[in-house]
Amino acid sequence: MLVTLSTAFLFAVITGVLIWARRVTLGTAAMVWLSGFTIAATGLAGPVNAALASVLTALTRLH
Repeated sequence: MLVTLSTAFLFAVITGVLIWARRVTLGTAAMVWLSGFTIAATGLAGPVNAALASVLTALTRLH
């Protein structure tokens, strides 16, 4: 029997373990979580990529 796991799910589990073990802060965990959606190309990848692009655009225009 073939069992498949989503890459986004694997990132969520790994991030949860890292937070539980206090190896990462919440900010770092958020970045890992967002990159998980980007890398996994799930249904949320498009909106997450658009949100990240908007944030980066806003940050570059602060100068």
